[in-house]
Amino acid sequence: MRISPANNTQQASERALIRRISGHFRASASPNSGLRLALGDDAAIWKPRAGFETILTCDWFLEGTHFLRKTHPPEAVGWKCLARAVSDIAAMGGEPRCFLLSLALPGSCAGHWLNGFLRGLRRASAKLHCPLAGGDTTRRDEILINITLVGEVELGRGSLRSSARPGDQIFVSGRLGEAQLGWELAKRSRGLVDGHKGLLKKHLYPEPRIELGRWLVQNKFVSAMMDLSDGLSSDLARLCEASGVGAAIQCKNIPLSAEQFSSAFSEKSRLAAALHGGDDYELLFCVRKDKAKRIPSKLHGLALTNIGEVTTKPRVQLVELSGKSGLLLPGGWDPFQNQSGKKTKNL
Repeated sequence: MRISPANNTQQASERALIRRISGHFRASASPNSGLRLALGDDAAIWKPRAGFETILTCDWFLEGTHFLRKTHPPEAVGWKCLARAVSDIAAMGGEPRCFLLSLALPGSCAGHWLNGFLRGLRRASAKLHCPLAGGDTTRRDEILINITLVGEVELGRGSLRSSARPGDQIFVSGRLGEAQLGWELAKRSRGLVDGHKGLLKKHLYPEPRIELGRWLVQNKFVSAMMDLSDGLSSDLARLCEASGVGAAIQCKNIPLSAEQFSSAFSEKSRLAAALHGGDDYELLFCVRKDKAKRIPSKLHGLALTNIGEVTTKPRVQLVELSGKSGLLLPGGWDPFQNQSGKKTKNL
């Protein structure tokens, strides 16, 4: 892990910072991680497995955009910054192998906040079998986190967005909108939220669907797949654009947030969150029609729901309960359009 010193007087404390980070992760690499050399040198050395292709991805996690220092527990920030990056690997049907951490933070956060962040990051690293290989640190007024992730998938087996065909059945995992609704509840808090409350759990501690992605790819069920990070309406439109197709989804089939959310949100709000809310990190996947009946309604307790069909015309339609259909425009997160931090709703 490298240092980017602000000036010579800061080097001693920065060395201590690096030692603290390294101390949390030095023993985290498993023999199967592929890391021949990790922390403590100029760079890491990683050895890929024979018969596999390497998946590379990176992900920003920014204070003020993705989390609020006074609202989100640092443990949750540590967990989520890695979990959301791993979700990209899950969407390819792969496995995470190791990650690099680039961290910028103010000096005031180098104590208690950093300790909590590292605890959450270490738990995610252990849970997801993804050790820290190295990274970089520097000082800045706000917290900036970047995760660079290395994953692997069997040669020629990685799932793409661009392979959906008309007639394919469209599935999603889990329930949609719970992360967005949790974010709405978190914004009402005047201090740090309780990270273990059920309504906030998916917003604070998302779980990338690695096992599901692997199962779909290994059993050759999936024709196209991606993760739901920016909202169903936006992400489905991206999949359709990449494949040169359209989609028709049934409003009645969309798996809404659990019933305990109904006391705080109307059904209309829950549907809007399911369509346009981001951060769910569920999988959106397409299955050839002749294989769709072989997809179970649940896999290891995780619901798998058929919500529609891939169509020929390059547009996404929402079929309402009445049977009337209309265009479903992308209304999820777009950092270049939603400068206020609010998602555009077009339900």
